[in-house]
Amino acid sequence: MSTTELLVARGRRLAAGAGVLAAAVAMGATLSTAASAQAATPGPVSTAKPYGIVTTKMGLSARQYPSTDSSVRGFLRHRAQVGLVCKVRTQSVGGNSVWYLTRDERASWVSAKYVTNTGKVKYCKDVQHGRMHSGFDNPAKHAMG
Repeated sequence: MSTTELLVARGRRLAAGAGVLAAAVAMGATLSTAASAQAATPGPVSTAKPYGIVTTKMGLSARQYPSTDSSVRGFLRHRAQVGLVCKVRTQSVGGNSVWYLTRDERASWVSAKYVTNTGKVKYCKDVQHGRMHSGFDNPAKHAMG
């Protein structure tokens, strides 16, 4: 299996596990309407840290996996705030190999090259340890970084 295929497979398993984590964080809160407003409107959406602010004036594509080859799941405008779950090191974008997993209802990935974070963002392997579905091995331990 090629390196790209391994990263895609790991990204899929990581995103599945992260979805479980995001669902647990969102329990009891009504984030579905806030998440859709988050992609369209700049400004404070969540005061929970860590969060990031989109710095590129052209906006930023939120992707299904941490790669520019991955499909686009949404778009974040300039200065939009987005909650961050964790980070991984994968494909380099403009010299920055860090990607953030977002905390919205449809967890997606954004390149750290275009996001300024507030607060400490842990690596996904540290956040998800022991919190995966029993049917998955822990893909975060295999993630680069």
